[in-house]
Amino acid sequence: MVLNYIWIAFFVIAFAIALVKLVFFGDFDVFPAMMDSTFSSSKTAFEISLGLTGVLALWLGIMKIGERGGVVNVLARLLSPVFTKLFPSIPKGHPVTGSIFMNIAANMLGLDNAATPLGLKAMEQMQELNKKKDTASDAMIMFLVLNTSGLTLIPVSILVYRAQMGAAQPTDVFMPILLATFFSTLAGIIVTSLYQRINLLSRTLLLTLGGACAFVAAVIWGFSQMDGELMNKVSTSIANILLMTIIIGFILAGVRKKVNCYDAFVEGAKDGFTTAVRIIPYLVAVLVGIGVFRASGAMDMLIDGIGWVVKACGMDSDFVAALPTALMKPLSGSGARGMMVDAMTTFGADSFVGRLSCVFQGSTDTTFYILAVYFGSVGIRYTRHAVACGLLADLAGIISAIAICYMFFG
Repeated sequence: MVLNYIWIAFFVIAFAIALVKLVFFGDFDVFPAMMDSTFSSSKTAFEISLGLTGVLALWLGIMKIGERGGVVNVLARLLSPVFTKLFPSIPKGHPVTGSIFMNIAANMLGLDNAATPLGLKAMEQMQELNKKKDTASDAMIMFLVLNTSGLTLIPVSILVYRAQMGAAQPTDVFMPILLATFFSTLAGIIVTSLYQRINLLSRTLLLTLGGACAFVAAVIWGFSQMDGELMNKVSTSIANILLMTIIIGFILAGVRKKVNCYDAFVEGAKDGFTTAVRIIPYLVAVLVGIGVFRASGAMDMLIDGIGWVVKACGMDSDFVAALPTALMKPLSGSGARGMMVDAMTTFGADSFVGRLSCVFQGSTDTTFYILAVYFGSVGIRYTRHAVACGLLADLAGIISAIAICYMFFG
């Protein structure tokens, strides 16, 4: 229901602002711009779904081989101690825990093309356990928040954009991004656990979260010892090597279990095609609402208002110019990427605003896009507290990014 209200608000606010612009300021371009955005956003939604078809077919095919080869079951058993705490409604050792782990691992490595189909597979498996088929379960919401908080260890694409924009040291945002995205994910877990009354003080969760903090610290230290060129090469190589290792490992596991890998792959790939088609209406709905909101000028007004409030409170307002990236990120990944590039073009890649916009881009994920795709793939209509928890995790990432950037670059 929350997503429904937000979607309606996009249109109502956009229409009201456009009407004011037309009547009081004689802006005859605003309504044509809004209508153009509806068509272009619809086209974009279809193109995204079409682009996902091949990737979904590939990874759901590989996942099917992994299921029949027993790999997913092995991962499920290994992760059961932790996942039974975070996902108490999922039976111990259920294959979905393996799918959840692989999705999270792909996100951490910045492998978006692999993470989406793995996430959709996990959602389908959780839907099988869901008693209310049109309502998000607690497990689904926790999984969504882990995705929307955007935990990423290797933000390769952002580093590439900075290099293209002429940054003197493209990797100087690496550690700030890693810290901000970690705090976003940690906040998401805590908030969702409070909603769902999950005991975070259990020994298993304390050890896991403590180990995660230690691992993040080790990764930060390791990459900080490298120069920019070596860091890019190592991070890209690690991501691609792990990705190919997963594919080969699943196939070898299938061979060991005497699975007909080709037939299993084709069966899983068919599911990928149907899933891509099924999410089209949900993507169209979300992206059109966002497009109209942007075209009306509502986003610009919001940023200007925040800047005025910050200055009125006597606070430093240098960060305000980077906020479009932060506010756009939950709505549209490509939109936020465009805002990031625009900030680096306008203020410079090595400016405070340019760097902060990059950290915003890497600190969280596209909350509404993920909600639309993942919930839409299994027909969920009632999202319960998913939107609230996802946006609170985003807010934690934004605040962390601002504080960390002032510490590193201020």
